[in-house]
Amino acid sequence: MPNCKCNRNRKPQSKKIFIYLIMVFMLSSLPNKIFPQNKSKVHHPSWSYNQTIYEVNLRQYTKSGSFKAFEKHLPEIKKLGAGILWIMPINPIGVKNRKGKLGSYYSVQNYEAVNPEFGTLAEFKSLVKQIHKMGMYVIIDWVADHTSWDNVWTKQHPDFFKKDSSGNFIPPVKDWTDVIALDYSNKKLWTAMIDAMKFWVKNYDIDGFRCDVADMVPTPFWDEARTELDKIKPVFMLAEAEKPKLQVKAFDMTYSWSLYDLMHNISLGKMNSTDVIKYFASEEKKFPENSFRMRFTTNHDKNSWDGTEFKIFGNAAQMFAAFIDVIPGTPLVYNGQEIGSHKQLKFFDKDTIVWKPSPFREFYSKLLHLRLNNKALLAGDEGGKPELVSSPNDKSIYSFVRERDGDKVFAIFNLSAKPVTREISNKIIKGNYIDLFSGKKTSFTDTHKFELKPWDYLIFYKQ
Repeated sequence: MPNCKCNRNRKPQSKKIFIYLIMVFMLSSLPNKIFPQNKSKVHHPSWSYNQTIYEVNLRQYTKSGSFKAFEKHLPEIKKLGAGILWIMPINPIGVKNRKGKLGSYYSVQNYEAVNPEFGTLAEFKSLVKQIHKMGMYVIIDWVADHTSWDNVWTKQHPDFFKKDSSGNFIPPVKDWTDVIALDYSNKKLWTAMIDAMKFWVKNYDIDGFRCDVADMVPTPFWDEARTELDKIKPVFMLAEAEKPKLQVKAFDMTYSWSLYDLMHNISLGKMNSTDVIKYFASEEKKFPENSFRMRFTTNHDKNSWDGTEFKIFGNAAQMFAAFIDVIPGTPLVYNGQEIGSHKQLKFFDKDTIVWKPSPFREFYSKLLHLRLNNKALLAGDEGGKPELVSSPNDKSIYSFVRERDGDKVFAIFNLSAKPVTREISNKIIKGNYIDLFSGKKTSFTDTHKFELKPWDYLIFYKQ
């Protein structure tokens, strides 16, 4: 009898363990985003969901490179349809160990001052007011990982910096010889850096920051900075990084470097449409829900060091510019793209953009205004989730529908250097649309045949 009683007690226990193990296995196979620790606590500003980011290289934008001269271009940017202006660092640039004649924007001499080459603090304040008056927003580039060798803190707070065994300041990366690394093990640095960020939000009413090499700075610092800044006003934070953890508490948006690399490989014929499907499935699993991701075909780094988007993507450049506007995420336009500029801008010296009339301006305007006005393209979880209408095994065609509150976008991309003919059969494509680029009204049944040239694309919408 005792043996029987013992056996009866064991069986239920074994069953419980077995069920527990099954549950653990099932839960571990689900997307990471369902777990509370991976759910974003970031509250995106209400105005940020339908915007395009426009990157401003102030030095190269006009002949004088000043705030005043740039302000005259605001109506053109507004007309283009951009809504968030990201201005590259506006701070004074270090002189000691400077690279080139003018130095790097990212070698900051004083966090609470402006580069005299650009103008005065009062002129910057005027620029921000004008941007707001036109219904746009402004974020400034923030370099929290390092400073110039002659930054004011080197004398005021030498304990803020990393040093070698001899007590000398050191660069964060061997090749970055014009800057020195900050030491975030010193909590006094955290307070000083956050105070400097507050300075621009409180006194100049900026709307947030694009944070340089954000993953080289401890994530807890950014978490604290975001909390403190939001006490002043709801800010928008863009991280130059691709670390999901940064979007749990601190950042609204991160760079999608990996998508850029994927697009480049597609343009070289090394990857294809099936890789795009895998990419988005992986991204959805990795990042906290409602995370914003920045999409781009170039930026100041890519342009200056690797070449223009035309050099990188070749004949696929324009197609990918359209692609990043209608997929989930937020597109970036780097100044000069709207005129199809083939100029690789110098980084440390003066190299003014040559502005000229271009059909690219209308191309970008149509794309950006579609994003502004069509709810299906809203960023994060507010937008319509893409529903694939092309075959998941098709290596050339990537086609999808996004729909939200009656607004709809139907897009087809030929991700290959060969002409293709495809018949798409899916009831969700049925309806009346407008061709984005021709403006013509068109209707589809649930089956339609499409012919696309190499790197061709079609975008239809209704709203």
